[in-house]
Amino acid sequence: MAQWTSAVGPAQLARQLNAQQSRPAGPGTRKPPAYRALADGIRLLVLEGRVPVAARLPAERELALALAVSRTTVAAAYEALRAEGFLESRRGAGSWTAVPAGNPLPARGLEPLPPESLGSMIDLGCAALPAPEPWLTRGIQGALEELAPYAHTHGDYPAGLPALRQMLADRYTERGIPTMPEQIMVTTGAMGAIDAICHLFAGRGERIAVESPSYANILQLMREAGARLVPVAMADGLTGWDLPRWRQVLRDAAPRLAYVVADFHNPTGALADEDQRRQLVDAARSAGTVLVVDETMSELDLEDGEMPRRVCAFDPAGSTVLTVGSASKAFWAGMRIGWVRAAPDVIRSLVAARAYADMGTPVLEQLGVNWLMRTGGWEEAVSLRRAQARENRDALVDAVRAELPEWEFEVPRGGLTLWVRTGGLSGSRLAEVGERVGVRVPSGPRFGVDGAFEGYVRLPFTVGGPVAKEAATRLAAAARLVEAGANGSGGAEAPRTFVA
Repeated sequence: MAQWTSAVGPAQLARQLNAQQSRPAGPGTRKPPAYRALADGIRLLVLEGRVPVAARLPAERELALALAVSRTTVAAAYEALRAEGFLESRRGAGSWTAVPAGNPLPARGLEPLPPESLGSMIDLGCAALPAPEPWLTRGIQGALEELAPYAHTHGDYPAGLPALRQMLADRYTERGIPTMPEQIMVTTGAMGAIDAICHLFAGRGERIAVESPSYANILQLMREAGARLVPVAMADGLTGWDLPRWRQVLRDAAPRLAYVVADFHNPTGALADEDQRRQLVDAARSAGTVLVVDETMSELDLEDGEMPRRVCAFDPAGSTVLTVGSASKAFWAGMRIGWVRAAPDVIRSLVAARAYADMGTPVLEQLGVNWLMRTGGWEEAVSLRRAQARENRDALVDAVRAELPEWEFEVPRGGLTLWVRTGGLSGSRLAEVGERVGVRVPSGPRFGVDGAFEGYVRLPFTVGGPVAKEAATRLAAAARLVEAGANGSGGAEAPRTFVA
């Protein structure tokens, strides 16, 4: 059985390789042999996640024709990649991308630092902001005033409090997506929602298509559930999804589930446009794939522009699109309230399966979210959150541009994260050295499948003002240490390379 989960066509790979040639080489860099340049180009595409790990590459003859080079050049490049651990082959099955064995990869996301550690360390690991007071306190006070009738019951609401289910359904309906409370299940955060969906739809060994890069904690949740992750590279820049790739993966890999973040994608900040949303829903429906859409960032539009319609607008019945929402990003991570919108029969199945998991979501927090949404406090709190994130984003962007001008990124119009290309330095080494100089940052491979994105870090909009400037200063110090370590002591400067 072949070990690849997706395929890259010769024309597509040739376009990506040719695009790399427009990037300027470092000073004094010698032109390598053709086979070496080709091998390095493919290796870089894998490390950056532009070509997924476990993707089948074109046959030697096909790629040679697409690149207008000799087959011998392609064969030598493939052999070099096999020797370095970036390619595996089997007679009759072809060749597929890999990462070298023996290199431990970061699997889990960064846990938040305890508050007592924040004095000496700037924590850019967790994309979460402090609570938008006074609205947290008001919401809890309002919940306490409404708690008494529920305190006289068993307190067990596996589908969620009826009042909150109705409130969430009404909010979708107000956005032009008719929704009944029977289409809503309240969960313990978005992670609880996606965990329930994975256990219901994707048993051990099932394929799940995921964006590449994607949210680190969800990737790890799926790994631990025994899923086989099929990465699909994002489109260039902040333009959303690469639909031809998605259609190919859905057709060839036939994943049971696909997990996507359409609104201010984590970590890149990309926003999928309305046509992409429609096309992806159509492709998933045709392939029989259930599309799990994470909307936790959807309310964090920092430019207050017109937003595309929600993905579930193209499947209002909720049979193909399962929508996941949460209070954690738009309001506060400590408010562990999430929800799923889906077809009523899917909701019933999720509720039935929940009896063997967490039983239900805390009543008091559900009452707090319901109070905020009913009284208008939610909109006030989210407006405060947007203003804070916008100010932090602008301060962080200015600081990184000033301290690290070689680092590359595009400024997203929303969300909470900046996806930064680190000028050729290893993101894993930056994360390691950063802790020693007082800044905590997650490396790119945490957001990829099997080692991709070594040349990236994610910077969240969690600090602003002088703290953002100090964070960038410490990152610049870490970068200098990493670069010095790569170059060695003394002698001429060596070309900066990724560390696999």
